[in-house]
Amino acid sequence: MEYKKPEEKYIVPAVEQAIIILKLLESSSSTHLSLTEICKMSNINKSKVYSILNTLQKHGIITRNIAGSGYSLGPALISLSRKVLDNLNLPRLAEPILEELSEKTGGTAVFDLIMEDNVYTVAKAENKQDIGIAIRVGLKFPLTFAAHGKAIAAVMSDEDLMKLLSRPKLYFYGKPENYNKEKLLKELEEYRKNGFALELGEINPGINTIASAVIGPNNKPIGAILVFGVFSVDRAYEFGFLVADAARSFSKKIGAKIN
Repeated sequence: MEYKKPEEKYIVPAVEQAIIILKLLESSSSTHLSLTEICKMSNINKSKVYSILNTLQKHGIITRNIAGSGYSLGPALISLSRKVLDNLNLPRLAEPILEELSEKTGGTAVFDLIMEDNVYTVAKAENKQDIGIAIRVGLKFPLTFAAHGKAIAAVMSDEDLMKLLSRPKLYFYGKPENYNKEKLLKELEEYRKNGFALELGEINPGINTIASAVIGPNNKPIGAILVFGVFSVDRAYEFGFLVADAARSFSKKIGAKIN
């Protein structure tokens, strides 16, 4: 009889294999993995992999692509990861980061969290100067609105971005009728290069906004850190790198696997 360590005695092989498959899908650079690819990478036989995939798919943990030839992580993981994020008390974790940003930039720093088709301001830090911008916790905006919308869109997968841009109303430039896809795609490329998005007084004259996406443990955007201020355009670009560094640091703090 094969000896097992005490901690291995109660490990269920099928559950362990399911976890191996989920980790393969999570770490894959491809949007989907085929059954053959999963079998080869996991070293688990085809019939077991197929049974596990069917079970996970039944519960929404994974999903198949439209052609039915590949598998990816499913929507049920969103609610599971949301519970993890709730337990982490994200607003409290964000507060010291926002306070530092507000002090360095002289602006108002906020953390907006994605909830379905909107983002909600869940934490803020306002500067102590005589002139400032007041933002209240609980404020709601459309997911695609202005700087945070661009920041979030820029870090989405190609598939998720395509779905987002197919929506009937997009608020990247305020009113939906102002939407310009060509202009947006250029701005998203600039974001990917610099790590932050800008809204320079087009929606609220005199107020410049900087935003950088926050990535969650599932390596998908869960919200954004923003700084609002009356600083100049040149200062906005300068502060942008501070906001990008803050969002990256916060993302790592809550479990994102990013550089």
